Amino acid sequence: MDVGLIGLGNMGSGIAKSLLRAGHRVTVYNRTTARAQALQGQGAIVATTIEEASRPGIVLTMLSEDAALESVVFGDAGILQSLPTGGVHVSLSTISVAFSDRLAAAHSRAGQEYLAAPVFGRPEAAEGAKLAVVAAGPGKAMERCKPLFEAMGPKLLVIGEKPPLANVVKLTGNFLIANVLESLAEAIAFARKSGVDAVKLLDFLTSTLFNAPVYKTYGGLIVEGKHEPAGFALPLGLK
Repeated sequence: MDVGLIGLGNMGSGIAKSLLRAGHRVTVYNRTTARAQALQGQGAIVATTIEEASRPGIVLTMLSEDAALESVVFGDAGILQSLPTGGVHVSLSTISVAFSDRLAAAHSRAGQEYLAAPVFGRPEAAEGAKLAVVAAGPGKAMERCKPLFEAMGPKLLVIGEKPPLANVVKLTGNFLIANVLESLAEAIAFARKSGVDAVKLLDFLTSTLFNAPVYKTYGGLIVEGKHEPAGFALPLGLK
């Protein structure tokens, strides 16, 4: 499939690589061109404008928050002006429910489709095609974009036809992850200060009551002291 991708941070770059490996023709755009050019050797087409990235008729965005996405969509020569009639904008970002609703209404008025499809997973999961995608939006657009979602990871949840529903799911997940991180860090710190081997503790916990990826992944990072660089920094989590 031909697809545009705007936003090549750690997550966007990883997703671009997964799409390219799956055989999709990906046109990438980033404000700083170095990140886009780094993907050129892997087969990506580098766009110099948002309009060029929107030409394929399906454009994915992976941007940090509402304000960044608002500029790309509603700005001069942005997605809203550039995406052809019948085109699909898929927001992979963690954005507010209200802004997602606004995007759906704006694209509908422009004769375009909008899907919200935020993802769960760290940058290495994005690059390894191991993301979990939560998607919502009109059925025909969803079917059109499913091959793209399937290239990003093994798990796709289609939660409904109203795009903001996907953002609700993403925000509930982020809330739970934040609580897990805090409680897990406190538990490991308490155990260590009390003389308990943190590696053995984590192995026991994650093979019994807490056998879940969030405990295994973040628990391993905490035990090993790998706190930097953060895959999802606190200011982004506060969204």
